Amino acid sequence: MGNPFVHAELNTTDVDKAKKFYSSVFDWKLEEMPMPEIGNYTIVSVGEGTGGGIMKQMIPGAGSAWMPYVGVQDVKASTKKATQLGAKVLKDVTEVPNMGWFSILTDPTGAMLGLWQTK
Repeated sequence: MGNPFVHAELNTTDVDKAKKFYSSVFDWKLEEMPMPEIGNYTIVSVGEGTGGGIMKQMIPGAGSAWMPYVGVQDVKASTKKATQLGAKVLKDVTEVPNMGWFSILTDPTGAMLGLWQTK
């Protein structure tokens, strides 16, 4: 079986507006999680299926966009393999304390994608 999508993250220019919209239209449950390095992070619980998060867009001048994360067994090895196949690393492997590790890449076509390894 292939690696599944495990998380979808909205990087938005207007967090409050996005939270109001998505919690209303989809009945998603939102929970704030303080993250000192980026401010608040909103966990999105959807019941069944892949959940996600909402955070302020951190790329200067970029618009709002959804980014999927793919679950991997070894984020360092998967990041290395992806770069060997033409990906570019935007954010190298980074730990999220008590949760796991992630990296952010662009594939050879320029699409952004996150890799996630659960702790």
